[in-house]
Amino acid sequence: MTITKRDAALAIMAKTGIMKSNYYPPILRLLWGMGVHLPLPHFASFGRVALVSGGFFGPAWGALMWFAIWRHQMPPMVALIATAGAGCAFGLSMATYYAYGRRKYKLPLWQELPDN
Repeated sequence: MTITKRDAALAIMAKTGIMKSNYYPPILRLLWGMGVHLPLPHFASFGRVALVSGGFFGPAWGALMWFAIWRHQMPPMVALIATAGAGCAFGLSMATYYAYGRRKYKLPLWQELPDN
């Protein structure tokens, strides 16, 4: 990913009227600062948003629930199934949200943005 592609995407998003914290979330800024270059969520494909969102949320939520509540209430296999279900539901929800925004504002996919 080039910096100019990121700048082009940010310039496009600034013109849409969407809040900056929505299209350029703090977790994305943190990841970019660490060298992990992911596209802005509105420009990423449905599958990629679902995978990244669900892949982060599911394990984080499952671990929190396991240590806070579940370890005394259910077997580990049931907790893993619930965690996977929550991750899938969250990932699909976020992917749907960003795909709707991409369609509403007629935004291109990341690959379609100019490199220079």
